[in-house]
Amino acid sequence: MPEGRRRPPREPRPSPPALDDSAPHGERLQKVLARLGLGSRRSCEELIAHGRVTVNGEPAELGRRVDVGVDIVSLDGVPLPVLPGLVHYLLHKPAGIVTTAHDPFGRPTVLELVPDAPRVFPVGRLDADSEGLLVLTNDGALAQQLTHPSFGVEKEYLVEVDGVPSAGDLRRLRQGVDLDDGKTAPATVGVVAPGVLKIVIHEGRNRQIRRMCDAIGHPVRRLVRTRIGPVSDPHLKPGEWRALDPSEVRALGVAAKPRGRDVPGQRPGTPGGATGPG
Repeated sequence: MPEGRRRPPREPRPSPPALDDSAPHGERLQKVLARLGLGSRRSCEELIAHGRVTVNGEPAELGRRVDVGVDIVSLDGVPLPVLPGLVHYLLHKPAGIVTTAHDPFGRPTVLELVPDAPRVFPVGRLDADSEGLLVLTNDGALAQQLTHPSFGVEKEYLVEVDGVPSAGDLRRLRQGVDLDDGKTAPATVGVVAPGVLKIVIHEGRNRQIRRMCDAIGHPVRRLVRTRIGPVSDPHLKPGEWRALDPSEVRALGVAAKPRGRDVPGQRPGTPGGATGPG
């Protein structure tokens, strides 16, 4: 090199960016699935490879990254709760507790029986006099599925009534009862003991079972919800709650899978207007 002309020092090459599953292109899909309790990352890769996982309705490919705040991830057609921070509680609501976030009359609410944070909301309702299982969550998409009438998730109740319903009374319950808001859908009804019935319905009209039993002349004395879709817990005592495990959340999603048509989904938030049959 001629004297007086010096090559400028070479600038150091920038180091390659560290692999960060959360930025800028989202998390690896198999990591998201594994976090939901669907298996190891290897087994989640197999779910993807077998075409069982979709992102925004399109089959996912190995190596896909997702933005859990935007993308809708489904397994076998059932949306998964991929947003971090989602919680799902199962509460045994005692009688005398109202199913609302705030009661203007100062009565105790179901929110007083579960942790304060993160804030959750009840899915559907049980009236103040009714008891039994209730889901509370901050997962708005699952909540809408569980309460939307197009999905028809089963709910099972033990119902103690005045008197002993006749065979004709039971037949009316099974075939549908005429109420002021229309005839009810057929119910599954069994006799547990004299004056005690097991009733399974998939509608969610306000105070439906009480009105059905009033219509056949046997008013409800006590009503306990014992099952929501595939989820039950005979060991949960009144006032107690527990977190649903991932397999139970997944089973609820399967039970609420659309039947024959699509129903618009919803990102986590409080759904409005859902009432319960209790």
